[in-house]
Amino acid sequence: MSRPKPQQIVAMSGAVDLSALKARADSAARRDTPGAAPPTGGERSWVLDVTEYSFQTDVIERSMQVLVVVDLWASWCGPCKQLSPVLERLAAASGGAWVLAKVDVDTSPRILQFFGVQSIPTVIAFAGGQPVDAFAGARPEPQVKQWITALLDQLRDQLPGIRAAECAAPDASAAEPEDSRFTAAEAALAAGDYGAAEAAYQQILDSEPANEQAKAALTQVRFLSRAQSADPSAVARADAAPDDIDAQIAAADAEVATAAPERAFERLVSAVQRLRGEDCDRARAHLIELFALFPPDDPRVTSARRALARVLF
Repeated sequence: MSRPKPQQIVAMSGAVDLSALKARADSAARRDTPGAAPPTGGERSWVLDVTEYSFQTDVIERSMQVLVVVDLWASWCGPCKQLSPVLERLAAASGGAWVLAKVDVDTSPRILQFFGVQSIPTVIAFAGGQPVDAFAGARPEPQVKQWITALLDQLRDQLPGIRAAECAAPDASAAEPEDSRFTAAEAALAAGDYGAAEAAYQQILDSEPANEQAKAALTQVRFLSRAQSADPSAVARADAAPDDIDAQIAAADAEVATAAPERAFERLVSAVQRLRGEDCDRARAHLIELFALFPPDDPRVTSARRALARVLF
């Protein structure tokens, strides 16, 4: 299967406008400055905490040698807590073929303003001193991995650090072979075919009910599918009809999709307390499904779990 080519940089609706940044990056790229060498000194050196003051060196200049992926995040952002660990794992496994530059938008607000970002997480790839691709919102690990792999494939002949890192990496032929079932599911997910991806992960679970990787992936795929059609007006409709379980579930999905999971959790805990019978069971089951989208130690999850326990017991 051929890999998709990275999209051209565009102004993503409601997400990020890169035109001003690109102009500044073009100017920086024309300066006669040496490119930064690929980082060395262990996996953590491929994950950088970048500020307004280090952006020129750590992103613009370093991207002359290797791909630099900028992660715009904040500590209060729920989807960021899903995406950032995925990016960090992939960067650590890359052997230095690409570098992750993490920007906390709360401590570096001018970078956020300069990018024109309206929602986080937003991820922007830099190569040769310029932004070359971007996406907004949390994505599952297989989709992020394929996005980065496609960029590396396209940029390998342009950025010397990519090939140098790959040549220094251990022989991949000795690696454990990929599970073809997951490969098929990940390909469907990367193509945006959530129905096919869900069916593939469900098929794995049908034969291996205890497969935690498939369970987690299935939960993410189902939410991504719903989030595609999440309607912000669902919140107002649910507030006007507190006993409508379908409205409450739709509103909770919309709130998680717009980085307000704590409101979604509160909504469903209240529904569990207020509703009875099947509607109560649906609210509880959906709440638990939303918990699975976040790290188990997320303080909002632990707080909501305690609230749910108080309601149930």
